Amino acid sequence: MPQLRIALAQVDTTVGDLDGNADLVSGWTKRALAEGAHLVAFPELTLTGYPPEDLVLRRSYVTASRVALHRLARRLEDEGAGEIAVLVGYLDASPTPVPAVGRPAGEPQNAAALLWRGEVVARYAKHHLPNYGVFDEFRYFVPGHDFPVLRLHGVDIGLTICEDLWQAGGPVTVARAAGVGLLLCINGSPYEQGKYHDRDELCARRAVEAGAPIAYVNLVGGQDELIFDGASLVVDAAGQVIARADVFTETLLTVDLDLPAGSAAGPPGLVTGPVDALDGTSMTVTHRVLAGEPVDAYPARPPAIAAQPDPAAELYEALVVGTRDYVRKNGFRSVVLGLSGGIDSALVATIAVDALGAEAVHTVAMPSVHSSEGSALDAAELARRQGTRHEVIAIQPTVDAFHAALAGSGGLHGLAAENLQARARGTLLMALSNEHGHLVLTTGNKSELATGFSTLYGDSAGGYAPIKDVSKTNVWALSRWRNAEAERRGATPPIPEAVITKPPSAELAPGQLDSDRLPDYGILDPVLDDYVSHDMGRAELVGAGHDPAVVDRVIRLVDLAEYKRRQNPPGPKVTSKAFGRDRRLPITSRWREKPTS
Repeated sequence: MPQLRIALAQVDTTVGDLDGNADLVSGWTKRALAEGAHLVAFPELTLTGYPPEDLVLRRSYVTASRVALHRLARRLEDEGAGEIAVLVGYLDASPTPVPAVGRPAGEPQNAAALLWRGEVVARYAKHHLPNYGVFDEFRYFVPGHDFPVLRLHGVDIGLTICEDLWQAGGPVTVARAAGVGLLLCINGSPYEQGKYHDRDELCARRAVEAGAPIAYVNLVGGQDELIFDGASLVVDAAGQVIARADVFTETLLTVDLDLPAGSAAGPPGLVTGPVDALDGTSMTVTHRVLAGEPVDAYPARPPAIAAQPDPAAELYEALVVGTRDYVRKNGFRSVVLGLSGGIDSALVATIAVDALGAEAVHTVAMPSVHSSEGSALDAAELARRQGTRHEVIAIQPTVDAFHAALAGSGGLHGLAAENLQARARGTLLMALSNEHGHLVLTTGNKSELATGFSTLYGDSAGGYAPIKDVSKTNVWALSRWRNAEAERRGATPPIPEAVITKPPSAELAPGQLDSDRLPDYGILDPVLDDYVSHDMGRAELVGAGHDPAVVDRVIRLVDLAEYKRRQNPPGPKVTSKAFGRDRRLPITSRWREKPTS
């Protein structure tokens, strides 16, 4: 049985940086070559970065991708890496365009290319295009219907891209008909809490359907609101996981496989030509021999199976990676945030320090007459523990000046007076950002964004929102986990215990508590999850056991706050449905969930 050493290069790319991404491919290919790999695979759209969104509709960008691909093939040969097969994702265009209304201009394709001995020897275009959640690939791409089978050292290899595994039929069906010995799948699969369980089950099921092992390589790192966790893996033909990479880190997963020899030409051997894909289409199978003879036998290495982190550790690391990459890839060297002494800003500051280092994190306490002494002390203590660059700017003179300016208009009272304090803080943070080049981090959590419990142009003003998709109950859970993790390592907990245990308050009025305006978070968050993430209507929410009065109150708050959410900064998606591209509702709408009669 032929042997093949494959390497899965789990890398962090940047959209638009074709030269930098090519450098990544070159560097990691040389590592794979040094480890004796015969083939190295890179993730989906590695050359262009993923997802490039409307950039793919520019013919200039497609052309640049194709030029970069051929340049990369020659470069690898010139650098002595021509004898290792390199599978890389890139942006291409359909070779047989059929322009029509509803098809993207230029007919781009999400493609993979096999580079070998200085040439592009095979191309594969993604067959199944996702059009749900954060994915809009029907807007951007046209599907491919060719299925190249490549013989490398005696093994027949088929290619797929991400969604090709998530849908029934298509390339997996064709792979079985073609009798491939290995199916490679390159991916840009975004992180969601617990998603790796779904991926494991999916790869296992598709491997059994294909009758071949599947090698699944995934992106890692952050791109705007998306985070990629890596967790690349290999499953055998029976669907058992035999190798897995670490999450949230660039790495090379090298695996030795014993694989069946490719079939001889002629029936009942090689299948060529059109094959029914059992998804309403057919795919055309072609074959190309790169290296027909198996390699000499060599001692196989035991495969590595990385342990999965516990859920809190995984979620926390996702937030750190998303924040680090957003700041780094957008050219910022430092961040600034308001540190109130409350739990939300405490967690955001901790994430920022873990992502960027304390020297890059500027925290600002901005007390008003309603700020408690305890909050000021807690903010100062957190800054001391974590070593942030901390300062205190009292906002009352600014607030008083606004009140004086508006006195002739009758002044401000109640909610307007409360929000003025938040807006004064937002203005000061943005001024510091403009003056020193900091990126402003906002500190609102998903529960607040859902219910509109935030001030436009106040605490929502900023460039990035690290806990935008984290519920209030998870904010507490992550803060406790991070402190416990510090204690486990023998370090001082970064968040003072008083910050975690105090009742939450915006401190914009005397004696104010969140519970004055919102249900208890332990009751609120499950309702929000069912309404926002699972799209339950009122009857379903009540049927799920939620209190009808709470349901009515929460629905009203969420629906009325849509206009606010549209104006919030981006933040990392970590749940199955984040606010933003995941959930698109009209601002102007008279639809209201009503009690059933």
